[in-house]
Amino acid sequence: MLKSAYRSFAMAALFFLVALFSLAANEPEKTFRGEIGDSQCSLNVHSASRSHKEMMEMSSDLKTPADCARFCVKERGGRYVLQTKEKVYKLDNQDLADKYAGAAVKVIGVLDPKTDTISVRAIEPLRSSKNN
Repeated sequence: MLKSAYRSFAMAALFFLVALFSLAANEPEKTFRGEIGDSQCSLNVHSASRSHKEMMEMSSDLKTPADCARFCVKERGGRYVLQTKEKVYKLDNQDLADKYAGAAVKVIGVLDPKTDTISVRAIEPLRSSKNN
């Protein structure tokens, strides 16, 4: 009888854990708007203004935010991020982010709120219109 009680408890605990993980995995997909930058500039590693300004002033080879972001990722150990006015989000798909380095975009994906990482489904450029 004691084995049966343990077995029932173990099954209930297993069911609870499966349900808990299922809820966590079902975070809603969201759309985030911002600029694809690099962690070095966006997180003030070598920038006082959370921008590419300082790096672009130091090197004549870095003419655009895209140049700076790619340089910081490839040469300075940075990672592509989505920088919004309020926050900086990590991106899990670095290859896709590279295509939009320095650009204003919308990122569609699921946010892990514990790590501020977006599991990216798609990245689309924002139109230059002020309506975005």
